[in-house]
Amino acid sequence: MIIYVVQSGDTVDSIAAKYGISVTRLIQENGLRRPYNLVVGDALVILYPEVIHTVVEGDTLEGIAASYGISLMELLRNNFFLSDREYIYPGEELVISYKDPKIGNISTNGYTYPFINRDILRKTLPFLTYLTIFNYKITAQGNLNDIDDREIIQIAKAYDVAPIMLISTVSERGEQDLSIQQNILNNEEAQENLIKNILSMMESKGYLGLNIDFQYIHPSNRERFVDFVKRVTNELNEEGYFVFETITPSSFEVETGIIYQGIDYKGLGEAANGIVLLSYAWGFSYGLPIGILPFVTVRKLIDYAAAQIPTDRITMGIPIIGYVWQLPYIEGQTKANAISHENAVELAAEVGATIQYDDVSQTSYFHYVKTYEYLVLFKDARGIDGILNLMNEYNFHGIAVWNIMSFFAQMWLIINSRYNINRLTF
Repeated sequence: MIIYVVQSGDTVDSIAAKYGISVTRLIQENGLRRPYNLVVGDALVILYPEVIHTVVEGDTLEGIAASYGISLMELLRNNFFLSDREYIYPGEELVISYKDPKIGNISTNGYTYPFINRDILRKTLPFLTYLTIFNYKITAQGNLNDIDDREIIQIAKAYDVAPIMLISTVSERGEQDLSIQQNILNNEEAQENLIKNILSMMESKGYLGLNIDFQYIHPSNRERFVDFVKRVTNELNEEGYFVFETITPSSFEVETGIIYQGIDYKGLGEAANGIVLLSYAWGFSYGLPIGILPFVTVRKLIDYAAAQIPTDRITMGIPIIGYVWQLPYIEGQTKANAISHENAVELAAEVGATIQYDDVSQTSYFHYVKTYEYLVLFKDARGIDGILNLMNEYNFHGIAVWNIMSFFAQMWLIINSRYNINRLTF
């Protein structure tokens, strides 16, 4: 795999010719929306196919996959553009395998809202082990606010992806109700009611696992929370379900190294079947997200977690949402709006900006002026490559992507080139 940074004067034709690949594959694999208006500084992923199949009349995807001894999901991962259309055409080339050897297996967990675009969902599912659906909000009495998720659960299962039910006290905008947590953790009747409702909902909807996400725990509830997670895990395991606990480090914790005392990393690592280390990025932000903090500070938190929890039980979060900041930045006042990788690159093309890369935070960025001055921060292939290298270094179980509401072509391309994606049997 090669990550190439676009230089002044480059075109998709000149880059493809330089590396001996097809222009079509370069455009498709990188999800280029404006292939003939490249942005200087943008990062492109270049892979070399090992086996290529040329479509002939009468071919089907199932038949092609079977003839080469690969799964349909692997064929779709190697040619994810196929998910955007209904037919294949004689003469077009499909990648059966790439030259880069796989370095291991990985479990991938994609977080989504129920209203995800179904085309994006189907395009992403071949790359996933789990689909975590956000979110069942808990009430103080242990009831659950229902969501419209039956359709995406069934779609996930059709792709052999395990749907995961997420419970929390957090709204879709990231607002947390600590009073609900307090009541659940200190009220036996509310806990019993909650577990009963979880089991009923999981059986009714067809979920295969649960994700518990209480983002902040008061220190006085530290042991109660571990006991709660242990109780839920034991009761759900008895019914054949598995349980993840999401630990959500804050930017404050990462920047200062001061870990909130309410979260018992070791205890939770023993109580749940798996731990997800994930910091959410919402549709807007008033503070600096963890994704753009220096890697050395992020590593300190990871070191702490890895010392408390067996690393093969840890899933490492990848928040892929970028932000547009209006300058000057004022902590706690300046509001940043979310932006995807593809939209960030498209915006850079529109405003004629050059994309820069910060090695310290492994974040891409650019400035532009339009009445006001703006700063755009986002992850590209280089940042994703750095996160995956970190995951390999610690031998973590896998990754959790927040979120998959847009399709990040380069990220999935890199993951697919490196790993065999774990699939569950159910």
